[in-house]
Amino acid sequence: MADFNTRDPLSPAFWDERFEKQFTPWDHGGVPSRLRSFVAGSPAPLRCLIPGCGSAYELVFMLDHGWDATAIDFSPAAVAAARVIVGERAGQVVEADFFAWEPVAPLDLIYERAFLCAMPRAMWPQVAARWAQLLVPGAMLAGYFFFDDNAKGPPFGISKEKLQELLAPHFDCLADEAVDDSIAVFAGKERWMSWRRRADWGGPVNFR
Repeated sequence: MADFNTRDPLSPAFWDERFEKQFTPWDHGGVPSRLRSFVAGSPAPLRCLIPGCGSAYELVFMLDHGWDATAIDFSPAAVAAARVIVGERAGQVVEADFFAWEPVAPLDLIYERAFLCAMPRAMWPQVAARWAQLLVPGAMLAGYFFFDDNAKGPPFGISKEKLQELLAPHFDCLADEAVDDSIAVFAGKERWMSWRRRADWGGPVNFR
């Protein structure tokens, strides 16, 4: 394993160092199968946000299917890596802080892939609150959730009970499915889930 100087995953430098040293064990290297079927089965293209996008393979797949998708990451090195993957559509990858970024129009979907589990557990209520703030009633939160009780991370695993506690105030769970193409770091510990934003939301997002 490479030696690292930065140990705080809340710092962009933590992720910069790992991308620069090509230590990215969370990177699927492509588009996972359940997302492929989710995109293909959508009755219409969606406006989607991919927070903590890493290399952003999923962004390419969404754009190829006509989706209005934006990928964000606060790590300059991650953004640079993603823009290489995305190529001529690199403008859809934005260097931004998830907690400050604002959509220009209402989102239909936030895609979760190794973003929540990259955050220290103390940050999870803020992540869940931001998901709820960014999504209008009827919009979706969908993707892969990592379940584990290992104290160390990232990835920081969650329990089913804790995830329910975080999301139940604002979301209804629509799907909870086993995953059969996980990479090693997530194998046997992740599930595909989709959640719909309920209509008990208190106010608008400030669209630019």
